[in-house]
Amino acid sequence: MSSSYSMIILVVVMFAFMYFGMMRPQKKQQQKRQEMLNAMKKGDKVVTIGGLHGVIDSIDTANGTVDLDLDGIFLTFNLSAIRTVAEPAAPAAAPKAEEEKTEDDKPYSEPSSDDSDDDNKEA
Repeated sequence: MSSSYSMIILVVVMFAFMYFGMMRPQKKQQQKRQEMLNAMKKGDKVVTIGGLHGVIDSIDTANGTVDLDLDGIFLTFNLSAIRTVAEPAAPAAAPKAEEEKTEDDKPYSEPSSDDSDDDNKEA
């Protein structure tokens, strides 16, 4: 009789280990992914499961689709095709005026040395 109790306890312990070791982390990961998808908005940079990088143009939650702008090409994907969401796309900065350039911005030119030319002539 005690061996049957031991077997039942062993099965319960194994089930508890499987739940806390495998199922619970997977549930947390799915919940985090769902929160990420729910937080998406127009202008966010995303990467699809196929590796395409784009910017969200529109989201249709009723159909479960998202339209991405891939450098002027608009493609429609299922929401499940979004792998990661990055920060919103930053607006392009205005180019610097020519007079605002510093020493570091100028092209590098190697300094000339008269001594090195004399050494090359002697050799």
